[in-house]
Amino acid sequence: MPDFSPVLDKLATLLTYDAAHPILFSSGLFLFLFAGFTFFYQFMRRAVLLRLIYVVCFSLYFYYKTSGIYCLLLIGLSISDFTIGYLLNISQKKWIRRFLLILSLSIDLGILCYFKYTNFFISIANDLAGHDWLEFRNIFLPVGISFFLFQSISYIVDLYKREIEPARQWIDYLFYLSFFPQLVAGPIVKARDFLPQIRQNPLVVTRSMFGTGLFLILAGLFKKAIISDYISLNFVDRVFDDPLLYSGFENLMGVYGYALQIYCDFSGYSDMAIGLALLLGFHFPKNFDSPYKSATITEFWRRWHISLSSWLRDYLYIPLGGSRKGRTRTYLNLMITMLLGGLWHGAAWRFVLWGGLHGIGLAIHKFIMGLFPSFKALGREMPWWRRAIGILITFHFVCLGWIFFRASDLQTGWEMIRQIFTDFDTSLIPDILIGYRTVFALILTGYLLHLLPDRCENWGERFVTRTPLLVQTLLVAILIWGIMQIKSSDIQPFIYFQF
Repeated sequence: MPDFSPVLDKLATLLTYDAAHPILFSSGLFLFLFAGFTFFYQFMRRAVLLRLIYVVCFSLYFYYKTSGIYCLLLIGLSISDFTIGYLLNISQKKWIRRFLLILSLSIDLGILCYFKYTNFFISIANDLAGHDWLEFRNIFLPVGISFFLFQSISYIVDLYKREIEPARQWIDYLFYLSFFPQLVAGPIVKARDFLPQIRQNPLVVTRSMFGTGLFLILAGLFKKAIISDYISLNFVDRVFDDPLLYSGFENLMGVYGYALQIYCDFSGYSDMAIGLALLLGFHFPKNFDSPYKSATITEFWRRWHISLSSWLRDYLYIPLGGSRKGRTRTYLNLMITMLLGGLWHGAAWRFVLWGGLHGIGLAIHKFIMGLFPSFKALGREMPWWRRAIGILITFHFVCLGWIFFRASDLQTGWEMIRQIFTDFDTSLIPDILIGYRTVFALILTGYLLHLLPDRCENWGERFVTRTPLLVQTLLVAILIWGIMQIKSSDIQPFIYFQF
């Protein structure tokens, strides 16, 4: 009698949540599952309802494999806000609509605060009391909770302002919240942009969409699995874990390395998410636009995590008054927005400090622009020399913030800064460069690719799009082979999974 136990074990692994091994876009398991998913998906181009149910089931399975039973939280949230959204749409009385808005925000922000900030608030209460007045809770943080909650909030607020039509059916809204390419780490897609795409019939994936999607997936995999993971495991993590063991030069290179790591990690995920969506017939907005080419901190936030910065602008900064209520109020609104943006990234004072630094930077830039109106140019119209100086200053200001963003606590961040300025022995540099030659080669490669003109990226996209399927398959195989050659441990989770 044949032994089916190995097959049953494999099936059990596929159907069981493993907290130590969440499913990742850059893993072989996901590529295998996605290949099977797309095989059946292509037969549903005209079967709208069947397609919606099929994608929702796969999305919930995907989320189950990253957060276990908390996929029920996602379903519950979709029921709650879809119902409130329906009532908002049919209600005419202002007080009822305001009550429904407050109710939705209370539920959404209450969920976020419980899972993400309970222990942070307990820590503050204990510090104020001077003793352990409250006990810390063992609370699991569902992956990507901040992303899908922000999407749900934007839907309700836009409905309240009557800027969008509500989702036609609950399955549409669940599709919007759970769509797996951007579910766990963005980009944050607004309902006004995504809901109209859900019921397109027939579903069309053009050759251009397929080629662009494949190019973005390849670029994202290269950024994440080859550059980010390697420099993280072999250099950056070691320096940040104990900066006092390393020289000032190594600490500085660790900061530069982390600036590249977090960009390649997060933009790599976004590229893959946008690319996967294109292969399925959906368009997501761009989430990164070469942010380290920015000549001002304002420009940086127009290029970095664009979906979050635009969300904070539309649903926090502008409702607070934006720049419409005088200069002082504008600076205050910027600080509040960035402090809360920092807190969105994590329940720790180092994230608040990071957000505060950027708030101060934005306020100072706006103040200078008010004094010197001729400096308002943000793009290529700047003189090249002024833009070069601006890029250098902005990059190092951003790197200063990254120190506290990445460090395990504020003390470690200050230790890194102290090492950079007090233990910078130039005689050690040649030995360090030789000892970490592969790491520094990848860091240099990453920054050079990042600083290339946009036309180079456009050329690469056109090349992948126009090549025959056989060549595209060969490119995928070469990249996978390269990943297998360079990886030194298990595939690392994406940084923004924790947010």
